[in-house]
Amino acid sequence: MTFETVEILRGVGLALALALIIGVERGWQEREAAEGARIAGIRTFGLIGLTGGLAGILGQEVSYTIIPAGLLAVGGVLVAGYWHSAKLSGTVSATTIIAGLIAFSVGVLAALGYSLIATSAAVVSAILLGLKPTLHGWLERIEEQELRAALRLLLISVVILPLLPDAGYGPYDALNPYRIWWMVVLISGLSFLGYVAVRVFGANQGLGITATAGGLVSSTAITLSFSRFASRQPELSRGLAAGVVQASSIMFLRVIVLVAITAPPLLKAVALPMALMAITGLAAAALLWWHAAARGRPDLAISNPLELGPAITFGALLALISLLSFWAHEQFGGAGLYALAALSGIADVDAFTLSMSNLIAGDVVHTVAARAIIVAAIVNTLTKLSMVVAIAGGTMARYVGLAILAVILAAGAGIVMA
Repeated sequence: MTFETVEILRGVGLALALALIIGVERGWQEREAAEGARIAGIRTFGLIGLTGGLAGILGQEVSYTIIPAGLLAVGGVLVAGYWHSAKLSGTVSATTIIAGLIAFSVGVLAALGYSLIATSAAVVSAILLGLKPTLHGWLERIEEQELRAALRLLLISVVILPLLPDAGYGPYDALNPYRIWWMVVLISGLSFLGYVAVRVFGANQGLGITATAGGLVSSTAITLSFSRFASRQPELSRGLAAGVVQASSIMFLRVIVLVAITAPPLLKAVALPMALMAITGLAAAALLWWHAAARGRPDLAISNPLELGPAITFGALLALISLLSFWAHEQFGGAGLYALAALSGIADVDAFTLSMSNLIAGDVVHTVAARAIIVAAIVNTLTKLSMVVAIAGGTMARYVGLAILAVILAAGAGIVMA
């Protein structure tokens, strides 16, 4: 037996095996259907894959027109079977027809030597076919605003981002449209992930889940929401304080992720202080949860974060901070950068963190940029404490204040150690 014959048999065998994978899933889904009521079962799918494999071989040896002709023939048989099945059952679904055409195509690919593509297509198809109840369940739970938010995320990431030039413009060449918008996509994606987490697990399942997911969406928004609840329900102050501290700690971890993605040279200097801040904050939150006597579970709604208006505003803020960062460093050196970090931290840590990725490409010392990010995070945390004091006061302010004091001490220790 020649090597060429072995390769042909291997390709045809793979075509049969991959079609059977799809056929097993289809057969299981339609296992309760009466004999003759199914469009195609396991054996039929196996034969379809085998037909595709043979068509691929004949296409190579005789004419490639055999492949589309075979696809049309298989499609015609499946359509005829579908018409008969629909008359008997009264149900309408073209899924099995599409699966049959995929099985044929997979067979052709396997016979032509595209084993990896054929295998991947068959496995992914079987998984998608088996996920029907799950996918339909998700669709039933998705609201119109969430669908629009997902489409917006696709718009800003898949459509707009590739069209933007990847070059520096303006003073200091600080304005890179591609990188600025890519960072907008990154933050929007993280925010949407947090929103999805709240929707999946439910805010009313407990303050802890809400605080964790809210830390991805906006720890500032969580601080505002929890402080307002504490002002109306003081008996929940300890649990609500734990939620604020936990959300803020998640923010420190988010900064580490952003630095790792956008400014890897800063990671070594940023990771240790931020990690210590996060660990200290999470430990304080855990202690507060442990002692919390909160029995009520307020339903804290987090609005959909993915709106084009806020996304564009964030991009503009990022561009402004990028320009100011170069200017402040040129005019005042490290001191100017620290001052800008403090001012930026009042409003947004993410924008300042992301702006550092452009700045370190110049002559800015990495240690200065890393410490500036930490300054912004500390100022942002103190800003949240001031919100708690102003809105809730009393017990919640005391607990949050003690936790934040520990976090700041941890930050100082981390800076010294780093």
